Amino acid sequence: MFLKKVEGPRTVTLPDGTVMTRADLPPAGTRRWVASRKAAVVKGVLSGLIPLSEALERYDLSEEEYFSWQHAIEQHGIKALKTTRLQKYRQS
Repeated sequence: MFLKKVEGPRTVTLPDGTVMTRADLPPAGTRRWVASRKAAVVKGVLSGLIPLSEALERYDLSEEEYFSWQHAIEQHGIKALKTTRLQKYRQS
């Protein structure tokens, strides 16, 4: 079995007790962003699984876009990442 050499941890334990691995992250170059994929990237960065700089490069994101996802999760939860809910949460 071959394991690709990566910097940093391969797995992290999240505050809720679940284990997150690099395999749980969306594939590099993802173009269709659903709420669960956005949340996985934010969880990966916040838990230290993947550095912010690597996430921005891997997924071709701007800092502003990433931090808007993080802010939405902190303020309203994962449901705020759905594009159909953006209007409601931005009004408050």
